[in-house]
Amino acid sequence: MRITPSEIPDVLLIEPKVFGDERGFFFESWNERDFARAGITARFVQDNHSRSQRHVLRGLHYQVKSPQGKIVRVTEGEVFDVALDIRRSSPAFGRAATAVLSAARHNMIWIPPGFAHGFLVLSEYAEVLYKATDYWAPEHERTILWNDPDLGIGWPLAGAAPILSAKDRSGAPLRDAETYP
Repeated sequence: MRITPSEIPDVLLIEPKVFGDERGFFFESWNERDFARAGITARFVQDNHSRSQRHVLRGLHYQVKSPQGKIVRVTEGEVFDVALDIRRSSPAFGRAATAVLSAARHNMIWIPPGFAHGFLVLSEYAEVLYKATDYWAPEHERTILWNDPDLGIGWPLAGAAPILSAKDRSGAPLRDAETYP
């Protein structure tokens, strides 16, 4: 397994060794020992699975209490994944780490607590699985506006309008959002 820092060193890009032949493939999507060597010692308490169609944009979501660290991977299709640093004490505050995650590449991303997370579906549809370090707490969930111009996230929309939930359309700009210390 190859684990490397992204443009924000706390966000890690994960490329597992994939063993494949004419029958299919096999890889370890979680190995506590290998992840611990890379500094991921989190305890995971919840697995989530979503399916979305092309141009669906989910995010940028986070919880102000019970923040969640996440290991995100795609089992069908491809997404543009975004981890936004919202820790005011961080030198990377307000910056985003991005990666294209795909089922074909089997790559993953570690997003530690203290980040808002979102993704845009690039393929006809995508299925996204993620392990979370804390339970979903809807009363503490917040959304940062996906297209806040202060963030400068280069969402690869190619002129298409994203498909958004009401919650994602009404996210707060980072300057007005509740963040972490």
